[in-house]
Amino acid sequence: MIIGVPKEIKTDEHRVSCVPAGVQALCEAGHRVLVQAGAGSGCGLTDRDFEQAGARIVQNSADIFGEAEMIIKVKEPQPSEYPLLRPGQILYTYLHLAASKDLTQALKERQIIAIGYETIQLADGSLPLLTPMSEVAGRMAVQVGAYFLQKQEGGRGVLLSGVPGVPPAEVLILGGGTVGGNAARVAVGLGAQVTVIDSNLERLRHLDSLYRGRLITLPSHRHTVSAAIRTADLVIGAVLIPGAKTPKIVQRAHLKTMKEGAVIVDVAVDQGGCVETSRPTTHSKPTFVVDRILHYCVANMPGAVARTSSFALANTTLPYALVIANEGLVKAVRKDPALARGVNLYCGEVTYQAVAADLGYTYRPLTELLS
Repeated sequence: MIIGVPKEIKTDEHRVSCVPAGVQALCEAGHRVLVQAGAGSGCGLTDRDFEQAGARIVQNSADIFGEAEMIIKVKEPQPSEYPLLRPGQILYTYLHLAASKDLTQALKERQIIAIGYETIQLADGSLPLLTPMSEVAGRMAVQVGAYFLQKQEGGRGVLLSGVPGVPPAEVLILGGGTVGGNAARVAVGLGAQVTVIDSNLERLRHLDSLYRGRLITLPSHRHTVSAAIRTADLVIGAVLIPGAKTPKIVQRAHLKTMKEGAVIVDVAVDQGGCVETSRPTTHSKPTFVVDRILHYCVANMPGAVARTSSFALANTTLPYALVIANEGLVKAVRKDPALARGVNLYCGEVTYQAVAADLGYTYRPLTELLS
């Protein structure tokens, strides 16, 4: 199979979808890998690194898209890339389609086979390709939240850990999954007073046992969210429904009850956000203010730590890429139900039920299309 690795063009996106070790593994399996010149520059990887691993360096993205049978990316295609996609081409990347009808429609019209990293799901419900970036984003959420709580950045002027004689900041984490769990780890480690709200009581029990009273766990109800948000200095949105648009847990009315200068970090913004007032921002312009509350809503947070993120992502995406390339897509998805769940679009049809429901498309099961 011919595999293409284009340079990411989303604003402030510095990650690369395949590192030299991955290129070498694909080439040793008998495949050809095309890497766009400069694709790894944002995370310290040179064209020479990729060439030594067996890749052919291609100067422009049009040639990558024009020749490759499978495109491996980090982020969803940008509008300027839509015309480069070809019918039947495999697109293997983060998609988050439920938050973007324009992208979904473009992929449908071009009859792309679109595999979303975020919906490849194991039988136990875990999301192996989303997990590493959720770990990064969860840990970063506390880091950036602490920074923007500084007065000169528009925050309340609160030190997350407090000092002797002054209480620590109150951190509210909405969602106790991978993002929320990693955010809790860092926030507790810094000495903040941490509250985690989640609808899954088993997850709350796990966190309670793990931290042995060093954080507060609460069930997700309108009352508990409303009460907790009033005293929070930092709110981290870590809500996820796999493949679906994120429900709005925090309403605009909540903002008027919050402390002036409090900070919201909505990690869920790439799936629409769990805060009603959220809208995607970039690393260059990461924040905005609504009702005296500072919002940080960068949709590709791990792109800021591109080297760590690229290697962490490639560790998990490569095995599936090898299976697709070695077996062919149809055989690969028939053998692996987890990979089959990753197929969001198949040649013009929406094959992921949550995406179809959220965007108003007809859902067609992948098994029906392949039968």
